[in-house]
Amino acid sequence: MSDTIEKIKCLIIGSGPAGYTAAIYAARADMKPVMYTGMQMGGQLTTTTEVDNFPGYPEGTDGTAMMTDLQKQAERFGTEVRFGLVTSVELSDKEGGIHKVIVDESKHIEAETIIISTGATAKYLGIESEQRLIGGGVSACATCDGFFYKGQDVVVVGAGDTAAEEATYLSNICSKVTILVRKDFMRASKAMQHRVNKTKNIEVLYNTEIDEVLGSNVVEGVRAINNQTKETTDIAVTGVFIAIGHKPNSDLFKGVLDMDETGYLITKGKSTKTNLPGVFAAGDIQDKEYRQAVTAAGTGCMAALDAERYLGALE
Repeated sequence: MSDTIEKIKCLIIGSGPAGYTAAIYAARADMKPVMYTGMQMGGQLTTTTEVDNFPGYPEGTDGTAMMTDLQKQAERFGTEVRFGLVTSVELSDKEGGIHKVIVDESKHIEAETIIISTGATAKYLGIESEQRLIGGGVSACATCDGFFYKGQDVVVVGAGDTAAEEATYLSNICSKVTILVRKDFMRASKAMQHRVNKTKNIEVLYNTEIDEVLGSNVVEGVRAINNQTKETTDIAVTGVFIAIGHKPNSDLFKGVLDMDETGYLITKGKSTKTNLPGVFAAGDIQDKEYRQAVTAAGTGCMAALDAERYLGALE
């Protein structure tokens, strides 16, 4: 392990819309930010083939291209973007304290401020055909990708409020929405279940799971299996929306930063401040409600401004 310690004014952990936007603002404020991208440069959005709902792209773009644009913009103002993974942290609880970080289990960094933008990872079923067709008709975000299935038939997998919300959202766009529920009941709130049941073009299939997603390059259907009778049925659809939840990438901060029961970091009021001074959280790591690129970018801006004001108050 290296004995050399690098001192940084602003360390950004994680890339994606939140991290890169924070970097742009921090760099313009002369905070000389250093970003460690994590193992997936650009975050979740790099798994999205088409992005049509981010301002500034009248013809749309794809997720990887958009992240490349944001990275170039951040670097233009002096952000140092590094590929690497933060493997441990020792965060100070004192105002003006120094936060110690180790990257790739070898590099020592001391940071005056840290912006955490490690995001959240969508949960998938884990079957081979589903993984192969992510971006080719398999999605974990109806509000991101639903528009591309206008007038088509789709499947939603899940039983909670998220699945019910995704299905009702898609029902306004798609011809038919079929919800596949693994058990014989939905976990969604009664209000959401009533909304689903009242929507004419939504059908709920209970005790039903996906056995296989059909299609070579794009989704052409699903093979559903009734887990009670073991009977299989092929359903012709062009889109499969997995709505079984997200896991925030916050394991590194367990026992250190305040988080809710599912692991989302808790920020104070309308700010991005965590419970420790000089440590801020932006994007999906602290947002389980919206989870959009544009809202993540907004909180990235907020985090950089909060960090700048924090440092200014110490002078």
